[in-house]
Amino acid sequence: HSFCTLLLLVSPNMSGIDKERYEKLKKERTFYKFTYRGYELEQLLELKNEQFSEMVHARARRRFQRGLKRKPMALMKKLRAAKKLAKVGEKPPAIKTHLRDMIIMPEMVGSGVGINNGKQFNA
Repeated sequence: HSFCTLLLLVSPNMSGIDKERYEKLKKERTFYKFTYRGYELEQLLELKNEQFSEMVHARARRRFQRGLKRKPMALMKKLRAAKKLAKVGEKPPAIKTHLRDMIIMPEMVGSGVGINNGKQFNA
């Protein structure tokens, strides 16, 4: 399989494809298993912020202890909203931000973020 065919996502409510065929295609696709320090994504999502902060490096741990500020929380809120609006099997649209020093949280995995480099937003 080529890389492009592995990333092909088919919506279950597209005309011309039935649900049985969609489930078959879904099983055939292989995805990269995201892990961080031995934990898979599902396990990371179940962790509380305090438990996750113990896993990261010292600088990130310090930022967690001092509290997430208003702008990073607003970005998280926008990412959650974009994920909710995305249809099943589709990637959410990229959210533009100027926060270059944002710590990547487990719930951000799978979202698109366009980060400003001073001239344009790179997704």
